[in-house]
Amino acid sequence: MQSLTRRLLTIIAALLVAACGSGSGGTSNSGAAIPPVAAAPVVPAVADINLLFMGNSHTTVHDVPGMVGAMVRAGKSNKTVSSVEAPNWMFLEQRATDPSSLALLKSRKWTAVILQAQEYSSSGQFFYPTTGAEALVRMSREQSAVPVMFPEWSRRGIAETQRIFDLHVSIARKEAACVAPIPQAWDLALARYPSMVLHDADGNHSATAGAFLAALVIYATVTGLSPQDLPALPFDVDADTQMKLRGIASETVLNIPPRMYCPNDAPG
Repeated sequence: MQSLTRRLLTIIAALLVAACGSGSGGTSNSGAAIPPVAAAPVVPAVADINLLFMGNSHTTVHDVPGMVGAMVRAGKSNKTVSSVEAPNWMFLEQRATDPSSLALLKSRKWTAVILQAQEYSSSGQFFYPTTGAEALVRMSREQSAVPVMFPEWSRRGIAETQRIFDLHVSIARKEAACVAPIPQAWDLALARYPSMVLHDADGNHSATAGAFLAALVIYATVTGLSPQDLPALPFDVDADTQMKLRGIASETVLNIPPRMYCPNDAPG
């Protein structure tokens, strides 16, 4: 009986990992599409800078929205900042027709709407529509927000940075949006600091330092400010690693300008 129980627990754990988008072949790879039970988000009062994140587990793990919010407060200390994550985990194609998400999007004039979880084929052999992402970009602009595409980092050991980034650029070419060069920042960090741990144990999601690097690139994309000028912040990333990652993010956004596809949008 004890052996059977262990086998059942192993099967359940494997199913949970599979749900987070680390498959191959025809499966998509953009994080879990099915969320845990989630309450409606607590939406702070309107601030000077209002950020809305729409994504899935890649946004939620280690609280990328909270990190970006803290960075913007540090970089723009004379401004109030609210950072909100839309309820539940969804691909953007699903998010574009989700009543709760759309009600939140239309609830105020956001400064920026950060869109993560464009579905893509992990094998590169299948096509997933981008119409939902394009619709969300349009709707963001209707709320006077700057739409920001959030391409995920490559999975550990898989060279897919350009494919992921190009997919998000294809959306921005159809509906003008900023594109944060997050996967390139990860590649640069791992090339320069091979012992740095950016991936979680599953090789798909971020470790805390990886989430911090993604947040730095989003911060630069939203504000137009250099991450290099940020102070050390109270996250679970040591000061030396924060300093190295600020340098990586700053170098990346200089080489790959995140506002290349949204040149007429003023920084937040």
